[in-house]
Amino acid sequence: MPENRKLKVFLCHSKDDKPKVRELYRRLVADGFDPWLDEEKLMPGQEWDLEIRKAVRESDVVVVCLSNGSTTKAGYVQKEIRFALDVADEQPEGAIFIIPARLENCQVPNRLSKWQWVNLFNEEGYEKLKISFGLRSIYLGVQKTIPQSFDFPRLPFEPQMVQIPVGKFLIGSTPEQINQAIENGADKDWIQNETPQHTVELPEYFIGKYPITNLEYQAFVQDTQLTSPREWNGDQFLTGKGGHPVVSVSWFDAISYCNWLSDKSGRQYRLPTEAEWEKAARGEDGRVYPWGAIFDSKKSNTTETKISTTSEVVKFSPQGDSPYGCSDMAGNIWEWCNDWFNETEYKLRLGSVVQDPQGPTKGIYRVLRGGSFGNNRAHARCATRLKYNPDSFNKANGFRIAS
Repeated sequence: MPENRKLKVFLCHSKDDKPKVRELYRRLVADGFDPWLDEEKLMPGQEWDLEIRKAVRESDVVVVCLSNGSTTKAGYVQKEIRFALDVADEQPEGAIFIIPARLENCQVPNRLSKWQWVNLFNEEGYEKLKISFGLRSIYLGVQKTIPQSFDFPRLPFEPQMVQIPVGKFLIGSTPEQINQAIENGADKDWIQNETPQHTVELPEYFIGKYPITNLEYQAFVQDTQLTSPREWNGDQFLTGKGGHPVVSVSWFDAISYCNWLSDKSGRQYRLPTEAEWEKAARGEDGRVYPWGAIFDSKKSNTTETKISTTSEVVKFSPQGDSPYGCSDMAGNIWEWCNDWFNETEYKLRLGSVVQDPQGPTKGIYRVLRGGSFGNNRAHARCATRLKYNPDSFNKANGFRIAS
């Protein structure tokens, strides 16, 4: 029976590297780990040397953060490393306990060279770090205390999932929201497909915390030998883009990925329905954006942000996350849903609470949700609906999965 707790991660670092390590701490907390950082965990009056030694010994894994300064400079970080090495000697052979993590291009000290290091100055490195944490958690039999999400990939290429509870929520837009969106640039005729706002009730389900990334999609491409996205070089995505969402995939490509992942994992994965996507994005209260009623360019990748291309799926997390902790549900990329598109679908539901709608039984176009880096705030709203040919692909179209 798995032990119900978060994986404990000690962050060994130099004080000069504090800003970078603080950001690493924030990301680990957002991804469901229990990192130990002195400025967060040490309380006034505690004996810091004693508490640090205790924290290292109680940790499941020690990440030694390395930079050109920390590898050459004497100080307490060297003492932490020595103590961590002593604890590592007590671990079973082959156990993942010490992970050297380079914050910049620097030399790994000889005493740490027996372990494979990870480069945290690129996004692929962070994803690999999480995979190692997943392997460590499996070895220890550790899982998160509250099963709100699958914090660790059960297979190295399995995306992180978030649990959405059973219940009702408001889908669509109110007249006031419609008027505001038109002021922000939405087409006054097209936006009517979001009305009327109504209540939908869904059973419990799981949805991806992030859109599928290039790194995750690469496992599918390499295993199946199917055609890769057009921006790739064969089965290789562009350097530094591993943590960006995969794009230039059709609806059928997304379905093929879900079928492949289901077969590989033994669990059923699929595209979310339009209703499932919207509830995961806005919660139960009908908010306009995942974080609330007012647009904030610091919380999403839209034209207001001026990035003009995809961004890492964690770039706007957790500040731009939905009430359930889903990231990138406003901007960055449009995301395929399973439903056929019907612009009058909502008008057909008047007068009742709709139970788990699956969308029309046939159609010409499939639904896309979420807006993208090429759209403004008017299209990044949780209720925005877009139609697209399922055979087609676009540099702004990707997907996240559900189960």
